[in-house]
Amino acid sequence: MKTHLIIALFFAASSAFVSCTPTQRGAATGAAAGAGIGALASRDGRRGRGALIGGAVGGAAGAAVGAGQERRQRQFYGPGF
Repeated sequence: MKTHLIIALFFAASSAFVSCTPTQRGAATGAAAGAGIGALASRDGRRGRGALIGGAVGGAAGAAVGAGQERRQRQFYGPGF
């Protein structure tokens, strides 16, 4: 039962990124990774705060990386991409 739930959640999460721009995908991925790392790096009583700060920093960094990818795609394919 757990396996089916995990697979269903994985497919639901991956389908959410279908119509996103590279900037949006980078921000979402960075925020998720940053929140996880922030929660793991924090002390026991401060896990929520660490996840919040890590998510914000990761989201900003991911958006910057995604914007760079989007800029390169526009240069390669043209402005109508």
